[in-house]
Amino acid sequence: MVSSLDGFIAKKDGNVSWMRSTDKYDKGITLTDEYISEFLKSIDCYVMGSKTYQHALELGWPYGDIPVFVLTNKNLITDKKNVKFYSGELEKIVNDKLKPNFKNIWMVGGSILTKEFIRKGLADKIVTTIMPVILGNGTLFFDYIGQEHLLHLEDVLAFDDGMVELCYEIKRE
Repeated sequence: MVSSLDGFIAKKDGNVSWMRSTDKYDKGITLTDEYISEFLKSIDCYVMGSKTYQHALELGWPYGDIPVFVLTNKNLITDKKNVKFYSGELEKIVNDKLKPNFKNIWMVGGSILTKEFIRKGLADKIVTTIMPVILGNGTLFFDYIGQEHLLHLEDVLAFDDGMVELCYEIKRE
């Protein structure tokens, strides 16, 4: 997930144009095409909600041929062979359809679906990138999740454009 420093993932109107940084941080690493390519190779499949799916179509499909599972109750259609739509009990979809077939399942965007994955114990990690901007309002990444979750910091990366990536393991008690 990418968010502003104050925790928003989109402006009130859904706009995400602020996700491009022009800041400079001399101690940060450069986000190269090679770095991005290596990271993307580690992902076995993507999971997202219908809003994120529709937004990705509008912005230009970034997921290539990697399997994409859209969790929705809407009747959506696609011409993409790697996209499948599922509805129903989240635990059953994840445990019966995704986990037996994929190792690195990457949840993309959407605070509603993200919170459900965390609430139901279906997420192992939270990776969030903080943009060097304060939006002041919009759609919050975590708003009233209703549970406490202890996290273990696994990694921190600072990029030369001012973005900071935090990787947390969700601790199980």
